[in-house]
Amino acid sequence: MSKIHRHFIMHKPFGYLCQFVCELKKKKLIKELYEFPPGTMAIGRLDEDSEGLLFLTTDGKVSEEIRSKNIEKEYYAQLDGLITDDAIAALQAGVEIGIRDVKYMTKPCSVYRLDESPDFAPRTKKIRDDRHGPTSWISITITEGKFRQIRKMTAASGFPTLRLCRVRIGKITIGQLKPAEVLEVDQFFNPFK
Repeated sequence: MSKIHRHFIMHKPFGYLCQFVCELKKKKLIKELYEFPPGTMAIGRLDEDSEGLLFLTTDGKVSEEIRSKNIEKEYYAQLDGLITDDAIAALQAGVEIGIRDVKYMTKPCSVYRLDESPDFAPRTKKIRDDRHGPTSWISITITEGKFRQIRKMTAASGFPTLRLCRVRIGKITIGQLKPAEVLEVDQFFNPFK
């Protein structure tokens, strides 16, 4: 008899680690937000300062599939300054970033300017106010997932990321999930086929 696996989608809030165990004191972990079953793993982690869609599962095969280069991950990024067409073109073509002190050229990806700010809940820690100059929002879709990749890419283009929220993994979207909200999905649900 095969094991029945469980799958979850979550809107990871700002300030939480996508971990179930951490040796660092005073860190907030996603396990504090929901009672996940033993063996649950977060796939395609978001760093502490990032927010948005997180997929969790007890099935290692699904984990491998999500991390593959066949699955798109879409993010909305709020940038410091009004991003230029040249910077968008550079991001689309690929920019050089550092990964563990090694230079890396990112793969071509989809990037476009958002005409309006996304309707996200206010963040628990204020980003900054208008006295520091204008900001802009972009959508960026990648198929790789290097450490802090989006933040490094936008900084390399001259427009550092102020706020980052993943809104899509494959066909799964964040939809109306509120920060810290968790939704269990059917065991036979496979959004990647």
